[in-house]
Parts: sequence; C-alpha cells; structure tokens
Amino acid sequence: MKVLVIGAGNMGLTYSEGMADSVLLGKQKLRIFDTDPKKIESLRATQKFDIYTSLDDALPKSDIVFLAVKPYHSEDLFKDMKPLINDEQIFVSLMAGVSIETIQKGLGIQKVIKTMPNLPAKVGKGVTSYTEANAVSRVELLMVRQLLDTTGTSIHVTSEKFIDASTGISGSGPAYVFYFMQSMLEAAQKMGFSDYDSKILVSNTFEGAIELFNQSNISPERWIDKVASKGGTTQAAIDSMEDNNVKQLIQDAAYAAFDRAVELGKDK
Repeated sequence: MKVLVIGAGNMGLTYSEGMADSVLLGKQKLRIFDTDPKKIESLRATQKFDIYTSLDDALPKSDIVFLAVKPYHSEDLFKDMKPLINDEQIFVSLMAGVSIETIQKGLGIQKVIKTMPNLPAKVGKGVTSYTEANAVSRVELLMVRQLLDTTGTSIHVTSEKFIDASTGISGSGPAYVFYFMQSMLEAAQKMGFSDYDSKILVSNTFEGAIELFNQSNISPERWIDKVASKGGTTQAAIDSMEDNNVKQLIQDAAYAAFDRAVELGKDK
C-alpha cells in the first residue's frame, strides 16, 4: 500500500508522522509532496519519509492520497493532479469546507473520503470523523480508518452533514477547552498563584476530571453532583454559571462553528 500526503502543514505532517510510525505501511515509506524548500529540507533530515517535489513522480503510483492543503489552494491543485490520477486511487480529504462532490468533479474521480480531524492528533489523542462517497468499498474504508486511527481514534458518520456538525464539537472543540483553561488560569493568577502553580492547578484538574469521566459510565451531570454539596463552594460556582447562562452560551458557540462550516461548504 503506497500512501501519499499532499501538503506538509500542521495536519498533513501530523497524519504523516502517525502513519509513518505505525506498522500499517510495512516496508513502504510514507510519501510526502510539498513545494516549500524549508519544509522539504526539514522532512528529508528525519529520513522517515520519501519526499517528492513533483506530482509527476509521486502521484500516479500512489494507492491512497491524503489531501492536506489549504482549501483555497484546492482548485489549482486539482488541475495539476487531474492528468496524473486513475479511478482506482482513493482520495482522503483533510480540507475543511470542501465537499466530496467538489473533489469528485475537480479530479474527475469517484473514490473520496472526507474527514474532520482535530489538533490533539498531534499527540496521538485526536478524533477524526469521516464519511465516504458511494464508490468507496467497505474494505477500502477499513484501510483508511486504520490509517486515521494512527493519530488517535475515528468515528464513521453517515453523511457530510455530520462532518460539519463534528466541526462544531471536535474540530473546533479544543479551542473551547483552551478558552476555559485560559479563564481559569487568569482567575488563579488574580488569586495570587504564580504562573507555574496556576498551570499545574488548571492542567491537572482538567486531566484528572477527564480521566474520571473516561474510566466510568457516569455522566458529567452526576460527576458535578458528586463534587458539589448543597450550600458549598462548588455549588456557588455552578450557580454562578447557571445564572449567567454559560451552558447555553457554550452550545451557541458550537452551533456557530457548525453553521460556519456549512457556509464554507456552500462557497466551494
């Protein structure tokens, strides 16, 4: 199985490293195509990949092709790719806002899988939602899922609608968590803790809470009940959030990201 990643930006390189470090490719080295001289030099220094600066050499003999360029580069890229590809190749898009149909028409092919990755893939804790065109077989889908899972875990969704929805939850979600963390960091610092102690307090609180949640079948609401006692400090904090409608604001933010993902897709 020959796998090519087109684009060595953040997500392209993240998935490249995950796949290259796995056993899925056997003796084949993962292929990367990019045109940035500095990136090419850096990638070659790792000796983990086969690096290509020409699509003519990289594309025709690749079985699975990951598209990891900025969406606004896709139209020009498709024109360069189209003469070099064939109907048996599978194209996996990491591009936000570019529909399966757009890729099919742009490349003149049918086998397309669209994904929505997220930033924690960089540390092997990512979650990637994905869906496929009708032409992709179950065996081909399983092969691609195994590749996606090298950066964390993946979930199959039944349509592109859920790719847009997952953008609002998992795709943009790390930023929501960082926003909450930043707010808690600033609160700790205002209370007099040092920057270092504030970071320890906040990061370990998040990590511990997530671990409790993952190791149980208990809902977040029940965990809140376990921490909060009537008239206590935690209940005072929860009451403040409820009074300020924080839950609804978070849900509104997730829907704002979802709606924007839909808008971006319509522009393509």
